[in-house]
Amino acid sequence: MSAGLPLVRTELAAVGGAVLDKRVVLVTGASGGLGRECALACARAGAVVVLAGRKVRALEAVYDEIEAIGAATAAIYPINLEGATPDDYATLADAIRLQCGRLDGIVHTAAHFDGLRPLEQTKPLDWMRTLHVDLTAAFLLTQACMPLLGEREDSSVILIDDDAARIGKAYWGAYGVAKAGLAAYASILAHECEDGPVRVHGVLPAPMRTGLRRMAYFGEDTMTRDTPQATARAIVFLLGREAAALRGKTLDLRPESARH
Repeated sequence: MSAGLPLVRTELAAVGGAVLDKRVVLVTGASGGLGRECALACARAGAVVVLAGRKVRALEAVYDEIEAIGAATAAIYPINLEGATPDDYATLADAIRLQCGRLDGIVHTAAHFDGLRPLEQTKPLDWMRTLHVDLTAAFLLTQACMPLLGEREDSSVILIDDDAARIGKAYWGAYGVAKAGLAAYASILAHECEDGPVRVHGVLPAPMRTGLRRMAYFGEDTMTRDTPQATARAIVFLLGREAAALRGKTLDLRPESARH
């Protein structure tokens, strides 16, 4: 994506042990396919995970999974990104400061996608909903949390990219536009943060077994796709100090066959 962060491919070392020991990580869309795997992977790596999302029961299920890990700790913060205001995000940041005392990373996995359709058939409210959840919410939440992130010696913001050659084509509608905007936002934010403690990273996953993919490729047997676990492990790496060399880059996790 030309307007986004430079793509890089690298062999990641196996992530093990408490590489995120005591770090506080906020995961949006934490009950979704990638969000859940990311939250669990962060917890296994020793992080305190703040689970943000709109479905309380689903968040509670992820919370229970994290508690079962043992030493891991989690907190639930219900929030509907579709209707959240700047004040709501400020309240979330205040709650993290009060309850956790710090914030070391944000992982923006939340995404809204309601299927493929021509632009002329896209309802205005659906267009606005998608742009708000997939783009504007990432800006508002990151902005509200920047003071907390800036207080750490090393912190990170992780944004999930998508294949520009795929979603820039017909019928991807508001989702494609939002992802293009998110890539541009990531690039601008990375340049503005290049000399500070906050690192900005992108992740371009390989095709994953998620609900979003099932909606886009309803004729595909999604069970043939990998689970989001590999992407979650890569995100854990990017949240840790060892990822400093990838600052301002998008980690391309696609296999060679998926990049053509």
